Amino acid sequence: MSAMATVEEHLAGILAVVVPLPAVTVALPDAAERTLAAPARACVDLPPFDNSAMDGFAVRYADVAAAGDTPRRLRVVADLPAGSPADPPLAPGQAIRIMTGSAVPTATDTIVPFEDTAGGLADSLGEIVVTAAPRAEGAHVRRRGEDTRAGDVVLPAGTRLGPLQLGALAAAGIDRVEVAARPRVAVVSTGSELVPAGAPLERGQIPESNGILLAHLAAGAGSEIVRRASVDDAGPELAALVAELTAGAGAVDAIVFTGGVSAGAYEVVRQTVGQMTFGKIAMQPGKPQGFGVAERTLLFGLPGNPVSAAVSFEAFVRPALLTLQGRTSVHRPVLRLPAAVGWRTPPGRRQYLPVTIDRTDPAGWRVTPASAGGSHLAGRLGSAEAYAVVPAEVDAVAAGDAVDVMLLD
Repeated sequence: MSAMATVEEHLAGILAVVVPLPAVTVALPDAAERTLAAPARACVDLPPFDNSAMDGFAVRYADVAAAGDTPRRLRVVADLPAGSPADPPLAPGQAIRIMTGSAVPTATDTIVPFEDTAGGLADSLGEIVVTAAPRAEGAHVRRRGEDTRAGDVVLPAGTRLGPLQLGALAAAGIDRVEVAARPRVAVVSTGSELVPAGAPLERGQIPESNGILLAHLAAGAGSEIVRRASVDDAGPELAALVAELTAGAGAVDAIVFTGGVSAGAYEVVRQTVGQMTFGKIAMQPGKPQGFGVAERTLLFGLPGNPVSAAVSFEAFVRPALLTLQGRTSVHRPVLRLPAAVGWRTPPGRRQYLPVTIDRTDPAGWRVTPASAGGSHLAGRLGSAEAYAVVPAEVDAVAAGDAVDVMLLD
């Protein structure tokens, strides 16, 4: 990487060596935020039986088809709450009170809602008067399997299992799923100037913040954080840690370094980790980057400035961690929104600018820079909801210009 590579070129080189992790089978409640490693197939029909979509009465359509012209009187002969296994018989001129979700009796074919009777719920036992004809035979009946049939694919491999997905699998009778193993990740912050957050600061020292930032970004990408460490710029401590984290069966799947990758005199990652290559990427922030592989462990070298580290994670580390899990989509969603104000862009480099989204304008959402764009402005990063991603060939963004906005949640 002697000349500046594009973001796409650097990412392609990373993903070319990523090998998806093996699958494990877990109970459904333990699969939250995991990635399906195999298609999940329904164990039951969904719905599992014909059931009522309304609170009302199960009837024969022939008995009520003319109710719109002449109200029809029916005698209620049974009552079916949801969950009842009963299947009562029905003669002409009779009805069965039924609740939403109850199995539709075999002898009936249509549901009349309470709203289409004279007395409604208050007069729903004994004799009822149907005042409106159903639209057709089968009205308000949910048919067995109309959503999904047993054996159908409910969700394909590569799907992230969020709350909606877990609910769909449970509804289909699935209690265990095959998911990708969680990537085991270590986050290593480098710099002799770093001290724990909250510790008294001496001259030249700063709180270490990238470790918690990157660890939680990695966890949000489905990873298990097995180590967080901060090392100085001397070298031996980092060399020993890398040897430990990449050796044997307990090796981690990825190490994310922050700091020590640029062209200065004390770049400990660059000078110590021989399995990595380093270069410049045509992006701002995040120009200095490193990457390599030690045995099976992916090694990511990110800049030390907090905004640079956060942006670099989104551009390179997150897609790799999701690819390890076999995720079908490895990029954040992007919207096209107008800029509320103008700002400068770096010549020849793609810009990732932290922004907030103004949702108050009735004319539409707009984006505003969360900071002046400095890669060191960690405090301002906390208010960002997204990154405005501006192509390298754009010289400046003016108020009203449409820009790509990478959402972070």
